[in-house]
Amino acid sequence: MTREEQQTEKRLLDLGQTAYQRGIVTYSNFLNLNEQNILYGIRSELSYLRIESFGGYETAERQMAAFVPDAPLFCPEYPIDCIQIEPLQVKFAESLSHRDYLGAILNLGLERSKTGDILVEEDRAYLFCESRIADFICENLTRIRHTAIMAGRVEKESFSYEPKMRKIRGTAASIRLDSLLSLAFGASRSSLTGLIEGGKVFVNGRLVTSNGYQPKEGDLVSVRGMGRFRFQESGGKSKKGRSYVTLLKYI
Repeated sequence: MTREEQQTEKRLLDLGQTAYQRGIVTYSNFLNLNEQNILYGIRSELSYLRIESFGGYETAERQMAAFVPDAPLFCPEYPIDCIQIEPLQVKFAESLSHRDYLGAILNLGLERSKTGDILVEEDRAYLFCESRIADFICENLTRIRHTAIMAGRVEKESFSYEPKMRKIRGTAASIRLDSLLSLAFGASRSSLTGLIEGGKVFVNGRLVTSNGYQPKEGDLVSVRGMGRFRFQESGGKSKKGRSYVTLLKYI
């Protein structure tokens, strides 16, 4: 474990102990996949608490952890706001990527841990962030690249998001993680081995480093720097004995 990972583990343990000792709900910053994996690893040490996580919408990748005293009266109210970002004049707007939005937000002097996912649509984007910095972002984020923009809060009750997904059907020699990655990303199993062994592949937020790991139907597989997909189902065999597989890849 690196020094940074040790610091993350200590910070999460401290949040859990504070929740227990003071009888309050405590919240982490937004956790990336690796940090969420660290959280899974310390759950046994905080078994006297409920540990939940949420990122502002159902399938969020970056999530905030809530440490909840084990009592029915405590229900997390995550301090997360959603901000809509859109151009002032659509006809003069550039085509902006996730990197463009993220770069502009970080250029405000904010740490990445203070912000969650950025959902990019054709003419706008949605940013999830800690509630206490939402006003600052809305007031100071006025331009992305050469495009003048406006940013404003979205009421949580009115926000809905349906991720865009592409269905991929194919066959696999066996239902192994490397086989599913090969089908999802159109690359050979051997070329993807380094990603798995290099700690860049997560299944349902947990780090998996074994090529032979067998995902279950419904599992969400995330590959850092490449994207993610859901293993929808497998069923039936081809004449060559290969398994038919269906994946849903986020686009």
